[in-house]
Amino acid sequence: MAPTTPVRRAWRALTGLLVLTAVLFGANALGVWGFKESSWTPELALDLQGGTQIILEAQTEGADPSAEQMEQAVEIIRQRVDASGVSEASVTTQGGRNVVVEMPGEIDEETRNRIESSAQLELREVIASTGAATSYVGEDGESTEFPSPDPDLPTTPAAEPTAPNDPNQVSEADAARFNAYDCTAPDQNPAEAADDKAMIACDPTNQVKYLLGPVDLTGDSLTDASSGQNPNNGQWEVYLRFDDEGTDVFSDVSKRLYAAQSQQAPDMAQYGMPTAVSGQTQFSFVLDGVVISAPEMNAVITDGRPSISGTFDQESAQTLADQLKFGALPLSFEVVSSDTISATLGEQQLMIGLIAGLIGLGLVAVYVLIQYRLLGTVIIASLIVMGVLTYLLLCLLSWRLGYRLSLAGVAGLIVTIGFTADSFIVYFERIRDELRDGKAVTVAVEDGWDRAKRTIYISKSINILAAVVLYILADATVKGFAFTLGITTALDILIFVMFTHPVMELLSRTRFFGGGHKLSGLDPQGLGAVYRGRAQFRKPVGASSSVQKSRGEAARRQTIAERKQAEAEAAAMQGAGTNKEGDR
Repeated sequence: MAPTTPVRRAWRALTGLLVLTAVLFGANALGVWGFKESSWTPELALDLQGGTQIILEAQTEGADPSAEQMEQAVEIIRQRVDASGVSEASVTTQGGRNVVVEMPGEIDEETRNRIESSAQLELREVIASTGAATSYVGEDGESTEFPSPDPDLPTTPAAEPTAPNDPNQVSEADAARFNAYDCTAPDQNPAEAADDKAMIACDPTNQVKYLLGPVDLTGDSLTDASSGQNPNNGQWEVYLRFDDEGTDVFSDVSKRLYAAQSQQAPDMAQYGMPTAVSGQTQFSFVLDGVVISAPEMNAVITDGRPSISGTFDQESAQTLADQLKFGALPLSFEVVSSDTISATLGEQQLMIGLIAGLIGLGLVAVYVLIQYRLLGTVIIASLIVMGVLTYLLLCLLSWRLGYRLSLAGVAGLIVTIGFTADSFIVYFERIRDELRDGKAVTVAVEDGWDRAKRTIYISKSINILAAVVLYILADATVKGFAFTLGITTALDILIFVMFTHPVMELLSRTRFFGGGHKLSGLDPQGLGAVYRGRAQFRKPVGASSSVQKSRGEAARRQTIAERKQAEAEAAAMQGAGTNKEGDR
């Protein structure tokens, strides 16, 4: 097989870049016209667009919350907000009791719930469950409402319970309240039940109500939570991981509930709950007073890694995992206001940033045209291609990851213009150095590429590393700068490999650039080349000052090894000349 020529490699690279651009364009077009969720403009952050402000007030009895509690609450809420994407959100304290959350644009209900929920997770064993009905069929065959609980009913169980799910946990008052409990009544708050007492809770759809035993485990024993699809049935689940103490407790619970499958379930009617069925083999995950899942214990789990299954989709499973992973708030908060706020900087500042970017781009264009003649058009074209790819990528990130462009992000884009032009200048200067050494244009392009790419790869790697570190360590106001800087630096390398060098390979084979026209920027004579063409050595005598200056510049750019090699060659040539004189 014949080796691939530089021309073929160049066309392949340009074709690949065209395909990549088409893929990005098509993906965003699918989001705009197919899913109706994307747009042809990147979403703007809070400082440029405005958004939603939510004020949460700490609910405490008597004394104000401590500064440590407020700081912990702010950190947890910030983690929840950041889990929804790079959104440039602001989470701060106000007045010692309030937490102010500001997010750009209109926030959806899932994000609002993620912010407002305290995510108090409890694991309780199920004593009994029934439908949400508050009535039963009486002796006369008619449907009869359960009476309201008599406040004088005993609140202490008649017998000593032997397990958390033992029906003897239930007092007469508990049974009466369970029978009459209405899941849809707004004035009932089961989350206030004590940890060591039985509690009543409903499922998220208010179709099933549960009577639950004391708390076995809390969210404090949870070390991690994630979501994923069950490979067996394709359903979305939430996977939990407990610490050592939680693993031991859950292992004991699973052993006892699994063994109960072989035992006779008690009749709940004898405990005053005629419509209920026993939950002797069930345990429940209770989140803020709601039973999000009450599965059967079908195996003994000793590794502390249970899963929560239910009617989850991808979004709801991820939201629940985020709530549990980032922990429960140290305080109870109540939403006191939720308002739309205007942009703090607005369109004027955005316009100023865009004008600054255009001015910088214009200055770069003028400089490269003066310095490199028409060769500078390659730099300008590379910047245009990079701008198109960056714009499409920002639109896609806004749709898929919730990215929002802030003024700090705009600053990152402007700074990248200089970084990108610097890469091309390094490349072109290497090519011109090769021309000064007397190489043909096509050879100078290839050798200049070999010398320049190592320098550029190293410098860009440092830029990307700095952007990653800055993104991880900086606060939300600086993350936008680091994010755009890292993305555009990676695109800079892509454009350098797939556009700039391939274009130079093709142009070097044209008559205008390959022949070293004076306006091409690749004129060997204007650059002070040692020779031009095959065996056409130039005499240094009578050289113009500009040519001598170019030669001096070429000499200064030589490495130590190159300088020693040149001196050795000069000495050899001088010795050869002396020998010829002697022969004469």
